[in-house]
Amino acid sequence: MCILVDKDTRVIVQGITGTVGSFQTKVMLDYGTKVVAGVTPGKGGQEIHGVPVYDLVEEAVEENGGDTTISFVPGPFAADAAIEAIETGLGLVVLTAEGVPLLDVMRVMNLADERGVVIIGPDTAGIISPGKCKVGVHPHKLFVEGNIGVISKSGALSYEVSKALSEAGIGQSTVVGIGGGPMWGLKQVEALKMFERDDETEQIVLLGEIGGTMEEEAAKYIREHISKPVVALIVGRHAPEGEKMGHAGAIIHHGRGLAEGKIKALKSAGVHIVKGPREIPLIVKDYF
Repeated sequence: MCILVDKDTRVIVQGITGTVGSFQTKVMLDYGTKVVAGVTPGKGGQEIHGVPVYDLVEEAVEENGGDTTISFVPGPFAADAAIEAIETGLGLVVLTAEGVPLLDVMRVMNLADERGVVIIGPDTAGIISPGKCKVGVHPHKLFVEGNIGVISKSGALSYEVSKALSEAGIGQSTVVGIGGGPMWGLKQVEALKMFERDDETEQIVLLGEIGGTMEEEAAKYIREHISKPVVALIVGRHAPEGEKMGHAGAIIHHGRGLAEGKIKALKSAGVHIVKGPREIPLIVKDYF
């Protein structure tokens, strides 16, 4: 088992004819992901790495099936692409684009909520269930199949932590990058629910950062509903107030969103807090 994507997931790539979309399609195919079609308006009839290209998502799904899309469409146009995918009936939409206007993100999230569609992102590295399926830009050699679920706002941090786990002989069930905010589709609490239900996942690693109250909400949910061990790392402990630190959502306003408050809330929920990625395999091993 794993969450959201597995060996049977059938993927549509939006923006497949672009430089990034074409390259990442090849990488996903090589990994074993079932990329069944691509979409770029005006480029229908082409093939990219043997994958047929269509003008519309609806056409791609009618001809090839599909349940998931990953979008490499640039920020100004990403919302329209996501809405097209949602309206076609795809159940999972992975939005990689940075710089999607907030009003556009709101439109996408509202429609996704109405239709029961899961959005990962925007500004996400995507999701990988090692050994089964990769819908994203992960350097997959850093990941191995196993029983640790990883939730991260930061793609780079999830790579570093998964590499440390893999080198210690500890595999991952699914690694999901929820994106850098300031608005999210899939949130930490929702990912925690999925990992709690997943029989394969034995422990959960939560990788958070300053800004907002998502980690505090996760702590409350963990205290009340999560039976599996949780290890957390919160980055940005020394970030100055008012400065954006890498992600749009990683910013402290009027003392709100401080690492200290997040750490305190998670500790009170029984979460084991670490100070760096290399500590995580040591703590995880103790739980086995």
